[in-house]
Formats: sequence, structure tokens, C-alpha cells
Amino acid sequence: NLDQIDDLRIPTNEGLVPISNFVQRLPAQKVSTIQRTDMRRTMTVSADVEQGYLDSEVVAAMADLLPTLAIDPSVSVSFRGGSEDQQEAQDFLSKAFLIALAVMAIILVTQFNSLFQALLILTAVVFSTGGVMLGHLILDKPFGIIMSGIGVITLAGIVVNNNIVFIDTYNVLRRRGNEAYEAILRTCAVRLRPVLLTTVTTILGLTPMVLGVNIDLVGRHVSIGAPSSQWWTQLSSSVAGGLAFATILTLLLTPSLLMISANLSQRLAAARTRRGPAPDAELAPSP
Repeated sequence: NLDQIDDLRIPTNEGLVPISNFVQRLPAQKVSTIQRTDMRRTMTVSADVEQGYLDSEVVAAMADLLPTLAIDPSVSVSFRGGSEDQQEAQDFLSKAFLIALAVMAIILVTQFNSLFQALLILTAVVFSTGGVMLGHLILDKPFGIIMSGIGVITLAGIVVNNNIVFIDTYNVLRRRGNEAYEAILRTCAVRLRPVLLTTVTTILGLTPMVLGVNIDLVGRHVSIGAPSSQWWTQLSSSVAGGLAFATILTLLLTPSLLMISANLSQRLAAARTRRGPAPDAELAPSP
């Protein structure tokens, strides 16, 4: 009988005192073990996310809901497990992408001796991430932080190569005396086939991974959507979608920006010519 606990007597200086005088019994759930982290009592609540929902969305919804609940202010809540690993991977890949852009910028400025052309190439790299999102949207695939992030970094190298070859051909034609408009047209004509071949062959090579096709050459079996192929679908979708979008930027946006730069340079040169050289200052003889 639990009521007998109240009859327990504790020896004190005034004699035996019932424990019920200074102890209040309250029903509570049984705790088999008490866990502490950094000298603070902790409890772990684990759950799986329902199929069709992303971990990040569920965690964000829970974070918005917690302040509205009547929780003791002394209780702090932290999300661990898959959500924590995903956040760490996101932070790492974001830093890796920024470092890659910085290294590319240094190399491109050294190679072309032009800050504008280096920024032009890096702009295509940044815009190619829009193609990554568009590819996932068309294929109805979730954006995975790890594999899709690696795909974005991988895509940056391919986009940089296409733009480097394009701008280098343009610079060679300009040094040979071609006007900007003519140099851009000839560059587009010369580099169109190599850029398209690079894009088409890469996308076709990634198509089985994008569609989740698993080919077993030994067992002569072809399966679609196998568990072994789902891990690589996000990576291949990022590269394929981003490369298709970046190719359009290389063939349309890059020539347009080069032409705009050439026109601005001509207008600035014409303005300086109209102003004429600055008159030489004459020194007055000292008395």
C-alpha cells in the first residue's frame, strides 16, 4: 500500500516525525534511468518522420510550435539525430562552395588579367544553381543537403570549363584585330558544337542515375528505383539539371555580357577622346 509511505517516521532532534509532514507524493511516469549531460538532467525523445515529409520541414514546424506550449522556462530543447547531421553537412558544404569560388576567382583573375571576365564566369556558376533547383522540381525529387550539395560543387567545375574556353577564344580573336561583335559571333560559331557535345554526353551518361535505373550485368536484370540507385539520384539530378541550364547561360548570357562590356568600353573611350587631353600646367616664375 503506497499510503503506508506517509506513515514512515524520520528521526529528528524533536523525535520521530512522519515523512508526510515535509514530503508530498505526486504520481509521475516511471523513469528507469536518469541521464545527465554537462551536469544537467536530460531526456531523449525519438521519432521517425512520416513518409512524404522532409526532416527539415518537420523540425522547423516543431521549433515554431514549442514557444506556444506551456513548457517550464528552465527546460531547453535541442534537435539532434538526422537533423543535426544535416545541419552540419549544410554548413560544411556551404563553406566548401565559398572556398571553391574564392580559389576559382584567384585563378581566373590571374589567367585572364581581367576582373570583369572572372566575375562573368563566376556569375554563370552561381546562376547554375537555379538549374539545380529547376531539375529537382521537374523530376519531383527532394533536395538532399549532402548529395545535392556535392552535385552543385561538381557542377561548378564543368560550368567554369565551358566559360573559360568560350572567353579564351573570344580574347584570342580580339587580339587578332577582330571587332567585338564579329569576335563574339565567331566565338559562338566555333564553340557551339564543343559546348553542346560536352553537355549532351554528360547528361546522357547521367540519365540512368537520374531515372534510378540499376543494371545488373551479371544477373542480366534491370530494375528501376532500386534502393542502391536512390542515393545517387540527387547527385545526378543536380549535375544534369544545372548543366543544361548553365549551357544556355554560356551560349546566350555570356556573349551578351561580353558585348555590353565592349560597348561600354567604346563609349568611355569616345567620351575621353571628346574631352581631349588635359592641358599641361604652366609653372609661374618665382619672383
